[in-house]
Amino acid sequence: MRRAGLMFALTTTLVAGLVPATASAAPIRRFTTSMEAFEPGGTITRVDVSRPSSDRTALPQRIANAVAVTPIETNGPSETTFDLVFVGDGYTSSQLGTYSQHVRSSVAALFAIEPYKSYRKQFNLWQVDVVSAQSGVTNDPTQGIRRNTALGAYFWCGGIERLLCVNETKAKQYAAAAPDVDQVIALANTTKYGGAGGEVATSSGGNAQASQIVAHELGHSIGGLADEYDYGTCETREPREPNATALTASQMKDRRAKWYAWLGKPSPDGGTVGAFEGSRYCKTGMYRPSVNSLMRTLGQPFNPPSTEAMIAGFHREAAARH
Repeated sequence: MRRAGLMFALTTTLVAGLVPATASAAPIRRFTTSMEAFEPGGTITRVDVSRPSSDRTALPQRIANAVAVTPIETNGPSETTFDLVFVGDGYTSSQLGTYSQHVRSSVAALFAIEPYKSYRKQFNLWQVDVVSAQSGVTNDPTQGIRRNTALGAYFWCGGIERLLCVNETKAKQYAAAAPDVDQVIALANTTKYGGAGGEVATSSGGNAQASQIVAHELGHSIGGLADEYDYGTCETREPREPNATALTASQMKDRRAKWYAWLGKPSPDGGTVGAFEGSRYCKTGMYRPSVNSLMRTLGQPFNPPSTEAMIAGFHREAAARH
């Protein structure tokens, strides 16, 4: 799909400044971003992370343009499909075969989930072969381990063990070698669970559970879905997202609003669709359609209203073909 920029950029620069330095050290410029962090049990949280400015320095464009791009699967012109672009980090030239396996494992996990499974033909998938000088990820398996990698992937981002950050500027530069880009997914060469939701979604390439991060992030990009977990800072005015509302179930029925047509119907999490308080970062005053779902916890299915929104997103693109 052609776009002016990447869809649903989650990472927002909040603060830029200088961190006081010691007499012997130069000041370290930092910036603060809001990111999604993912835990092994599937819990999702939003965190404000202070990061060094080196996390967004750019490459000489000639280097970014020199990478090889492999079409994993093409199903149509970019104007009518979603272009997912994988970039790797911590894979040496002799490990590109491993990287390719990790990409394909991530793709297989994504398309095992509905409605991605039924709408696979709406995607173009690209693999960009980014070569690193050293194998692995910084701070893996323990803090203090340093790796010289192309995207600078590291755990313990912002002091959070499993928050996996990369230089998003470089990742997007490399991804631009693909014919078109809607979502960039950076896979790191590690089996340790971790990832992040930001301008570039990151995931542990060698960890099957971490591939759920991609499915969650595309819920934002394709379906325009809200996160259904609470964060502590939120707005309670009626949101535009189809899976969050400030209305109670009775108010939805009376106004024929949001997912009123789904109320009382079965939900894949084992319950029924209703109005469950706690959504879109609010603990109170905002409601979600089901007790649990992929937009609240990794490993869960989409609830019916979210699935409906995802399918509508696919149809919006397919309509351009007729």
